Amino acid sequence: MPFGRTPAVEWIIAFLGNPGPKYENTRHNAGFMAGAAMERLLGVKMDRLRHRALTARAQVDGHGVLLMEPQTYMNLSGESVGEAARFYKVPPEHVIVVSDEMALPPGSVRIRPGGSAGGHNGLKSIIACLGTDAFPRIRLGIGEPEYEPVDWVLGRFAGRDAEAVAAACASAAEAAVCYIAEGPDRAMTKYNRRA
Repeated sequence: MPFGRTPAVEWIIAFLGNPGPKYENTRHNAGFMAGAAMERLLGVKMDRLRHRALTARAQVDGHGVLLMEPQTYMNLSGESVGEAARFYKVPPEHVIVVSDEMALPPGSVRIRPGGSAGGHNGLKSIIACLGTDAFPRIRLGIGEPEYEPVDWVLGRFAGRDAEAVAAACASAAEAAVCYIAEGPDRAMTKYNRRA
């Protein structure tokens, strides 16, 4: 879908991770992995650099959507997301953030319309830059750390965990579309699951 032929941006879906080959397929990049699933689902490619993020425009149920992968590194995700939200005048309740979650087993998906950062630095940054925690988030389970948390989130999935997370990323992409098209209650009922 050409960039200029979609409706005005009403929603943002931000997939969180760290840029660069060093971080590909790490646990902390589960959000980017869900972004790749979204590209396949909607037939677009996040390849335009805007608002310090790789972006694509898409349409979901008649709504213009900006898909974005901030390139600021995880801890500064809010600088990119906040800039885009201000530029397009998108309210926080229409900014869906997809990120990893250590408190959930691999393969789990949890959708919530708001809430705390739960220790996640990317979410902390977005809360600070949007000035509220009242934005929806889709969190992907990466499992409780088996060693130092910093090393854990920068480690890679293996075996069954890799398969479970790949399936969860596909579900997260579908869940974000459902959230926009059918609302939060339907999305939570259909896609919230604990592996």
